[in-house]
Amino acid sequence: MMEEELAPVQRWAVKLEYDGTGLVGWQRQKSDLSVQSLLEEAAARLANNRPVSSITAGRTDSGVHALAQVAHLDFPADVRFSRHSVREGLSYHLKPHNVVVLDAAQVDTDWSARFSAIWRSYQYRILNRRSRPTLLAGQVWHVKSTLDVEKMQEAANILVGPHDFTSFRAVACQAHSPMRTLDQLEVSRHGDEVIVFAKARSFLHHQVRNMVGTLKLVGIGAWQPERVAQALEARNRCAAGPTAPPEGLYLNGVGYDPDPFD
Repeated sequence: MMEEELAPVQRWAVKLEYDGTGLVGWQRQKSDLSVQSLLEEAAARLANNRPVSSITAGRTDSGVHALAQVAHLDFPADVRFSRHSVREGLSYHLKPHNVVVLDAAQVDTDWSARFSAIWRSYQYRILNRRSRPTLLAGQVWHVKSTLDVEKMQEAANILVGPHDFTSFRAVACQAHSPMRTLDQLEVSRHGDEVIVFAKARSFLHHQVRNMVGTLKLVGIGAWQPERVAQALEARNRCAAGPTAPPEGLYLNGVGYDPDPFD
């Protein structure tokens, strides 16, 4: 019996911005709204109500935001599109949800939003003041105690480079190996906000949030920076700090060479 031939497709890369509040994250769920389900439903509208599948550069959890998430969509080959029509058409059909397409580019069918990526970056926003957030509610982690950014950076430096990050990944993480190379982990203050920026080829599940939760302990003086090294060496999730809440985390960008959006 001959195998059924796959229908020809045209692949488009899309760059997305979204507010994760009220969404269950990237991945499609049987119930509740996900970014993937909203995007695929919008794409199907452009494809004359035919199904369109998607792959993302990185799955974000419930409540996590994105400044520049990347995914690719496989549209039927017989539908004519331009960069403008994909970007504007998807954004139109994503209304009224807080998800928008910033850019679109046609790519070869062997290009993958996930496997072609050479780096990913995240930023974590901490509102560091006594008063609770109002305009930034749902967008930051509110920490009342004054954070010592210099001590946090000293601790962050310990985590940069290739390490076994068992202590900083979720217990339910499904990655085959806990080994990751962290290229950057920088802590900076901007008025009342403390920003933690992380960059690597790939991250483990909850790795950034677990690192931020640990750095917060250093920032408030509960831990000395050298204790982060002890937690790393322990290779035990219980040895590191708590998981920071999702609302402060943003997928900041995804890198490709060449960049299809240039």
